[in-house]
Amino acid sequence: MSKGRILVVEDDTDISNMLKIYFSAQGYEVTVAGRGNDALDRTRKQLPNVIVLDIMLPDIDGYEVCTRLRRTLRTSHVPIIFLTQKDERSDRIAGLELGADDYITKPFDIEELRLRVQGAMRRAERENLTSPTTGLSSGKMIEEQLRSLMRRKDWGLLYVGISDFDAFTDVSGFVAGDEVLRFTALLLSEVDDKLGGPDDFIGHIGGDDFIVITTQEKAAALAEAVTQRFNQEIGAHYSFKDRERGYIVVKDADGTERHAPLMKMGVGVVLSKDYEFTDIREITEVSAELRRKASS
Repeated sequence: MSKGRILVVEDDTDISNMLKIYFSAQGYEVTVAGRGNDALDRTRKQLPNVIVLDIMLPDIDGYEVCTRLRRTLRTSHVPIIFLTQKDERSDRIAGLELGADDYITKPFDIEELRLRVQGAMRRAERENLTSPTTGLSSGKMIEEQLRSLMRRKDWGLLYVGISDFDAFTDVSGFVAGDEVLRFTALLLSEVDDKLGGPDDFIGHIGGDDFIVITTQEKAAALAEAVTQRFNQEIGAHYSFKDRERGYIVVKDADGTERHAPLMKMGVGVVLSKDYEFTDIREITEVSAELRRKASS
């Protein structure tokens, strides 16, 4: 099971290859980007749990990368560790003022960097900002975005859930379940990247529940696209036999067997024009009810 996703942004291939080999051996999923714009593109499509970011890059510098990540809702919470040859106090302060979480200079101790990566990921989880499973925003970040809707107009909210997810995990185990959750997070990011807007927000509420905040204009198309893709591609997580018969066999506590259908996605869509909300609990209640109807 992966310990988390690390994005290494470094144009020195010797360093980036060394970090990829080392952290992969430690159980992390490691992606490498050699340019700042490549890093922004990769982060938008699949959120890492932490970014190790060199300041000196061939196109835009690490400061600019950090600034853009912090200004974008979808990436504003991702921990960033600056990696640079500069050791001036002013450079460290500049990076931290832009929102970086930590700073380490070259040449660095690989064990120290490992501990800093672990610390950044733990802080994000402890502060209830990210889901340790999917890397998406969670907890406080979701609450903040829901509160912001009270001051906005023309928004659309997708409350996304996976029906029969519990039956799947009962049979296949929590590791397989986590793989489905990560697949769902990636799917939501890919679809929103194609059909949504740069200010859209994607969060993992918990369990098999996710949230997407977009505009009224884009909400329906997003809901249709994510549902269609999920229902088409989820079969890859089942055996050939289960896919062919269209169900799995679940044994209850007393040994009784029952048939559970393959997982499907249900999406409740809430548009600001259809409701007047005064509290975020009203939004969650309405969206949860619409999601249940979509799943039935």
